[in-house]
Amino acid sequence: MDAVHLLNSCISSSPINPSSPRPLAVVSRVSSSFIKTSSYSIAFCSIRRRRLCLASGADTLVVGSRKEDGRSHEVVSKKEEFEDLKAWMHSNGFPPCKVILKERPSHDKKHRPIHYVAASEDLQAGDVAFCVPNSLVVTLERVLGNETIAELLTTNKLSELACLALYLMYEKKQGKKSFWYPFIRELDRQRGRGQLAVESPLLWSEAELDYLTGSATKQYPYDIPTEAFPFEIFKQAFVAIQSCVVHLQKVSLARRFALVPLGPPLLAYKSDCKAMLEAVEGAIQLVVDRPYKAGDSIVVWCGPQPNSRLLLNYGFVDENNPYDRIMVEASLNTEDPQYQEKRIVAQRHGKLAVQVFHVYAGKEKEAVSDMLPYIRLGYVSDPSEMQSVISSQGPICPVSPCVERAVLNQLSDYFTARLDGYPTTLHEDEALLTDFTLDPKKRVATQLLRLEKKLLNACLQATLELINQLPDLSVSPCPAPYAPILK
Repeated sequence: MDAVHLLNSCISSSPINPSSPRPLAVVSRVSSSFIKTSSYSIAFCSIRRRRLCLASGADTLVVGSRKEDGRSHEVVSKKEEFEDLKAWMHSNGFPPCKVILKERPSHDKKHRPIHYVAASEDLQAGDVAFCVPNSLVVTLERVLGNETIAELLTTNKLSELACLALYLMYEKKQGKKSFWYPFIRELDRQRGRGQLAVESPLLWSEAELDYLTGSATKQYPYDIPTEAFPFEIFKQAFVAIQSCVVHLQKVSLARRFALVPLGPPLLAYKSDCKAMLEAVEGAIQLVVDRPYKAGDSIVVWCGPQPNSRLLLNYGFVDENNPYDRIMVEASLNTEDPQYQEKRIVAQRHGKLAVQVFHVYAGKEKEAVSDMLPYIRLGYVSDPSEMQSVISSQGPICPVSPCVERAVLNQLSDYFTARLDGYPTTLHEDEALLTDFTLDPKKRVATQLLRLEKKLLNACLQATLELINQLPDLSVSPCPAPYAPILK
């Protein structure tokens, strides 16, 4: 029995306590085609829109009456906006804390100001800024009302984030009757904007997405997991989830993804910060790692995320991100008569038939060196040489001058082609970023492309240096009918 059918039968037969948050009955409509991936898979250019059943007339999580950027929003006073979330939390078990909600203006006057968490008093490193009880934290365990069912759902590779998004949409339809109404309204208010007030690219227009041309960030495949809601509503909910989800450590599988009031995006991200939201007995708490003056914005670390993920999740790029990286996908040629033998050799050396290499900032030479043995393997063509490689316990394969020239040429051509795929050069990007009137979305997109190009250019230079170090530059590259495929 698959997870969806089991989930449907288990949840529909369970009594629901009307005084507590409802479990998600609508999850039974989740399509198993929406699978969990290592990167929260979202498409920008080729979204497949299915036939949709209109379940609500609003594009955002909370139905409203005021129009903002073409979307409906509920009209509330500034006092209510500030007091409502924390007042709701305090009335439901949130203990006294050392933070307040403040706001900063948005770059777009059509959007409401950005809320952020600030210190309400002077803090020292090691102080507990706040501690949110588990009763105010949304996880799959809580959503589904049963940890066994929640874990069944995740181990069958249905996306946790899709389920959480569907739950928010289901609760959103309840309006003020929903226990989570104040939290949902705050998420809707933020509109997936990070602390730089830029929305996630998931909400950009087609014209704005052209800012990302050349970047792999623009190419994620995506499929909507249910026909119970219009596409725009699901997209809004998914963006809200991505911007605020916390990946907890040392907890059960059903609790690892959590939505925590006062967490991101109300907390600012800083790559050199060590403070993280952590699970403690019965709660999620934040212990600060640095001193703060009253009114200072509180910063946290959200894990080792590359800039492409920071842009998708929080709408910003960190120029000094030590975890920034790009990916190079290499695969053995399946048309190769010796494909199976090469696959076995690759696995013996810890590589796959389709291998992803991560290129980190400052470690481009190491990344290129790591790719070379894998690519050389694809150039082995003689069966007797292949047998020697299989029986060898040393390097993957012998290095000959013509093979090495061919391998390095392929890498050089690959990095050059990726750089040529961008509409602007690195120099043009740097000049563009000096314009202080540049549209904020264009700015963060240009920052991302510039950093990607720097990584690719460093890889290209490392490859060209290896070519120049060859003992005889007159040697022609070996032919390679089944050379590895680089993407």
